[in-house]
Amino acid sequence: MDILVFKAALAAYLFSALGYIASLLVRRVHVARIATWLLGAAFVIHAGALVLRFMAIGRAPVVGLHDMHSLIAWIMTGVYLAFQFKTKTRVLGVFVAPVAFLVMVTASAGLGGTVTASPKLEHSLVTIHVILSLAGEALFVLAALAGMMYLIQDKRIKEKKISRFSRFLPPLTDLDRINELCLLWGFPLLTLGVLTGSIWARVVWGSAWQWDAKMIWTLLAWVIFALLLHQRLAIGWRGRKAALYSVAALLVLLLTFVMEKSFFTTVHRFL
Repeated sequence: MDILVFKAALAAYLFSALGYIASLLVRRVHVARIATWLLGAAFVIHAGALVLRFMAIGRAPVVGLHDMHSLIAWIMTGVYLAFQFKTKTRVLGVFVAPVAFLVMVTASAGLGGTVTASPKLEHSLVTIHVILSLAGEALFVLAALAGMMYLIQDKRIKEKKISRFSRFLPPLTDLDRINELCLLWGFPLLTLGVLTGSIWARVVWGSAWQWDAKMIWTLLAWVIFALLLHQRLAIGWRGRKAALYSVAALLVLLLTFVMEKSFFTTVHRFL
């Protein structure tokens, strides 16, 4: 049953992504509104799939390729929808919906399979740690997307080249505000995710810190985003500089993921 519901969610993500792309091409607000409703439906259906998955395997679906990618897509979508409700800005959906669909496609590779998890991973702190960390990272992705849009719009305005795409983008002030809000929400969530992970590590290994590749790279990413948030709040970074730094910070975050997965051993390999 969970497989059928998962496939229904996958279809809803696809239609939402196509709707957002269509809204960009025809420049119609009502098309973007329909795409948002479709994405909301995908989120709800996906939540049902996760609940059924939980019932099927008897634990939180946070271990293994299928479960992790499925959870990443769901959390990213939920974060975007909450943010869209707050800011009334749908343009990020043009990026979020297709990415969520592609992540769901990768998750479908392990559809129907079950990963045997260590009893240590069934602790509630592991679930909280994963969800908080992914939510924080999802907001950082949205911050970087807003930063990229800012750079595109800023370049177009300076060159006096107003294209169909640039007309679809919000004003520079709105994009800058979106970037700031994502950082303000994302940083404490990632911080709480790191703290809960440290508490769990203390319970399991007797030490809150391990010289583990994932922990080291995550700490590096945390420091980078902490510096960016400090520069925005204390120094007053705005506009192009903040946008550039957000994009660079996301690239570092992606690099840490690739490096950790490809070249280092880690206790997070179960993810």
